[in-house]
Amino acid sequence: MRPSGYVGCAVSTSKTTPESTSAAPARPTSYRFLLSRRWLGLLLAVLVVSFSCYELGRWQFHRYAERHDSNARTSANLGAEPAPLDAVMSTTAPPADSDQWRRVEVSGSYDADHQIAVLYRTRSGAPGIDVVTPLVTASGAAVLVDRGWLQTAGNGNQANALPAPPGSTVTVTGWVRQDASDSGNRVTPSDGSVRSISSVAIAPTLPYPLYQGFLDLTNESATVKPSPARADPPDLSGGPSFFYGIQWWFFGLLAVGFWVYFAYAERTGTKAQPRSASPEPATVTARE
Repeated sequence: MRPSGYVGCAVSTSKTTPESTSAAPARPTSYRFLLSRRWLGLLLAVLVVSFSCYELGRWQFHRYAERHDSNARTSANLGAEPAPLDAVMSTTAPPADSDQWRRVEVSGSYDADHQIAVLYRTRSGAPGIDVVTPLVTASGAAVLVDRGWLQTAGNGNQANALPAPPGSTVTVTGWVRQDASDSGNRVTPSDGSVRSISSVAIAPTLPYPLYQGFLDLTNESATVKPSPARADPPDLSGGPSFFYGIQWWFFGLLAVGFWVYFAYAERTGTKAQPRSASPEPATVTARE
């Protein structure tokens, strides 16, 4: 029995869904939605990206194969016995690609009056120059010999007094090198210096015929002090092209994989669903 004046309260804890909350979209029952304009457009974009990655990967593998063949040829040339200069180089044609880094042997006298400094050459992070000296052979023609590297002050943009070459007749052994592909002021001598070595550009400044190409000095029968540091052998590593090719193909497969995943998620409804609307607060009903 309730006392007089008693007022009761009933608390309703039921949760109600707002009428404004729309129902979740229906999940596709088949993969026919892939034929929609949106999904076909996405598929086209994925195919373009995947094909581009495939072609870029092929290009990197092609570069790797070219470098592998070049390294094999260079390794064979480095290990071969020195050849006579005239068997490999001439005054009328540049050295062949197959003769790059081949060792040759020649005798003659250095022309110290026509030495050339090759500017902006760094070694182990240090600035410097290369010293190039014509070697005049018994035939009267000369070949450019890169005698090596000298460290300089600044950033290697100035050539001070160049070290004198041996004054007597010397026998020189060196690696055959092709002219630089640069042109203009980079290879034309100015104040006894250049940026890159080109026998074709230097020849007009000399009073005798010049063999095309040049030699990286590896050995000479007479030496002087100070003497420039000899050139390093070529890098025979495979380079990064092989791994770049794998990366490009992986990116292409990844693009296809993402498209398949999103299509599967759309079909099965495994995509993240939005949070449900917050429940209304409990209502309190007063009773007398």
